[in-house]
Amino acid sequence: MQGQVSEPTGSLADALGHAMRLLSRDPELAREQARAILEAVPRHPGATLILAAALRLSGDTAAALPVIDPLSRALPNAPDVQLEHGLVLLDTGRTQEAVAALRRATALDPDLGEAWRALSVGLTVLGDLVGAQAAGDRQVRASVRDPALVAAASALVEGRLPEAEHGLRAYLKARPDEPAALRMLAEVAARLGRYEDAERILTQTLAFAPGFTAARHNLATLLYRQNKTLEALRELDLLQAADPRHPAYANLRAAALVRIGEYEAATAIYREVLARHPHQPKGWMSYGHALKTLGRRAECEAAYRKAVEQAPMLGEAWWSLANLKTLRFSDADLAVMEGQLASADLGDEDRFHLHYALGKALEDAGRYEASFGHYARGAELRRVQIRYDADEATAHVARSKTLFTKGFFAERQGWGAAAPDPIFVVGLPRSGSTLIEQILASHSQVEGTMELPDVIAIAKRLGGRRGEGLYPEALATLDADALRALGEEYLERTRVQRKTDRPFFVDKMPNNFAHAGLIHLMLPNAKIIDARRHPLGCCFSGFKQHFARGQTFSYGLEDIGRYYADYVDLMAHFDAVLPGRVHRVIYEAMVEDPEGEIRRLLDHCGLPFEATCLDFHQNDRAVRTASSEQVRQPIFRDGVDQWRNYEPWLGPLKAALGPVLTAYPAAPVI
Repeated sequence: MQGQVSEPTGSLADALGHAMRLLSRDPELAREQARAILEAVPRHPGATLILAAALRLSGDTAAALPVIDPLSRALPNAPDVQLEHGLVLLDTGRTQEAVAALRRATALDPDLGEAWRALSVGLTVLGDLVGAQAAGDRQVRASVRDPALVAAASALVEGRLPEAEHGLRAYLKARPDEPAALRMLAEVAARLGRYEDAERILTQTLAFAPGFTAARHNLATLLYRQNKTLEALRELDLLQAADPRHPAYANLRAAALVRIGEYEAATAIYREVLARHPHQPKGWMSYGHALKTLGRRAECEAAYRKAVEQAPMLGEAWWSLANLKTLRFSDADLAVMEGQLASADLGDEDRFHLHYALGKALEDAGRYEASFGHYARGAELRRVQIRYDADEATAHVARSKTLFTKGFFAERQGWGAAAPDPIFVVGLPRSGSTLIEQILASHSQVEGTMELPDVIAIAKRLGGRRGEGLYPEALATLDADALRALGEEYLERTRVQRKTDRPFFVDKMPNNFAHAGLIHLMLPNAKIIDARRHPLGCCFSGFKQHFARGQTFSYGLEDIGRYYADYVDLMAHFDAVLPGRVHRVIYEAMVEDPEGEIRRLLDHCGLPFEATCLDFHQNDRAVRTASSEQVRQPIFRDGVDQWRNYEPWLGPLKAALGPVLTAYPAAPVI
């Protein structure tokens, strides 16, 4: 028992071995044993290392640091010492120093699995997810000894995924329940985009190895990426019950809570993690995102500023400041951003974010030609990173028009789920959709949510794994029961986003215009609002906006012009085959006559007029879009014609829009 440890008896080696064994069973007893050895043999390296580890494991990292720090300096080539130094530094929030120590440990001993694991955690905290993944791969390789698994792990580390999969499947034929092999196979499946396979493999693994925390963390991350947020949180509950201070678990929980609209809880987690690990610029940035959504403008800007102070090259943090829309950069800010852009070592992601930020800064300064140059360069860099085929979007519209005829809908009248709850606001980004949502959410019967991914997820599933040529045609094969089940599935999937008992809610995913037919079939009583803005204003505003995800059409003037024209074409078709089904709000008309347009909007939704809808800017609800700051102000005309400052460079956009431009606000007659 603690307090009864006597001076070590027998050989020093025996005493050290005993203390080492105590570490895993009783760290406090190990601490007393190590101190007893050090009284007999002062400054003994082995006993000092055990003492530092015991202090850390018993929760006293503040006391562990002055023990391990001098030992680390004295023994820079001892991998176990560098590992312990890294673990202590990680626990005390000195993450960058911890990463440096752990890199030393792994360089000295590449088979030190615990060092790779800790390095993966440290890099995750710093926001280096690519590096964290690579360190995790190396941990897997270091943790296996079977030559077949070593070969598969090496192939995984080096990105030879088909080779890794072949080796793992061959291994698992003989040993189907080997957890390490199953975890690696799941990782291969996830990297190949086969998320359902990866989820199944990890679930199977945890069924007979429930304590395999690395696999459970993989599963939680995979569920989060698939928008299975509640399932991800359940896995995190188990992980954090065993390790409540693990920063990677905490950060993933915060991100998951943001996904379901629990912003206050998310910000509390970010605050706690940042208090323990203050030097993590991407953590400050994520904290800023959550604060922005809550409308806590000053705290949000301070968090973003903290991020760029810690990492001046972090382009996304500069863009996040620019994306506040109401912020004006100083000359000193411009000098820092331009200096970072001049660095040859800057990564492409940081570079294009800085171009977007400088585009906004120079726009505010009235230097429009230079501003356009930065916007165009940022879009060009982003465009090469994504896959977008404008011909596919045009073909989708053509196939939708062929399928969705008056007769098709008449044959299915009354099918689907009867619930009238959703109000879908569709269109293009930067068209005024957030303004419409804010107006509706200011009504006593309507709850605002955010851009929900659920319609798109259902459409993708209907399209099959390959997704080519099966959707929307697959809708023709569904009977009344199947369409009702889809509607009920949508309502169930979105229930987590509803925080009040208001009867209606807004789903403002703009891309849902492409799925208007699906929406009508599965939820015939839901309302559909089309938010439309002048094509040059809408398209150029989208072009100069870097979106965190999706909107892959927005990184070329010709692409976004064609996309807008396709959108107008499809919505004109629905106007013809389902007259009155879609209510259109013209942004410029809303600016000119807010009350008249708001009354017409509410009438279409079957809602009585409420004056609070005119005072939408006083609504303090969370808003998670680029327009979050703007909709907290009254409607103003300043933004309507901003595109005119850039008209000399918009020729490709005008050409792509064609007759849609001159016909606005109506659709061209074809």
